[in-house]
Amino acid sequence: MEKIKCRIRENSWLAKTAARFMRVQSVAMVLGRTIHLHGASRERFLADTTWMRHEACHIKQYQHLGFFGFLWRYLSEYLRRGYYNNALEVAARASEEDPAILDDIEIV
Repeated sequence: MEKIKCRIRENSWLAKTAARFMRVQSVAMVLGRTIHLHGASRERFLADTTWMRHEACHIKQYQHLGFFGFLWRYLSEYLRRGYYNNALEVAARASEEDPAILDDIEIV
C-alpha cells in the first residue's frame, strides 16, 4: 500500500487563528494532507509521537471522508457535541496509543 504523503506548515495563520479561538499557546490542525502548526516547531511536533498519531488519524479521516466530507462532519459534530466529544476528536485521541497509525504516513 502506498504511503500517504503529508507536509507540515509551520507558523500557519490558520493554526494561529485556531489557537486563539481555543485559547491555547500551541496547536496543530490538519487540512487535507497538510499539518498546520502554530506555537510549535516542526522538530517539536515530530518529537511528540502522541501528537503525531493524533494528527495522523485526522489525515486518515480526510482520506476516508474526502476534504469537504471531513469538514462537514467535523463542523456538524462540533456544533452538536463540542470539541472534546466530537466523534472525530474522540477517534483521534484513541489513536494516540496506536503505533501502527503512523505506518502508512510519510511526512515530507
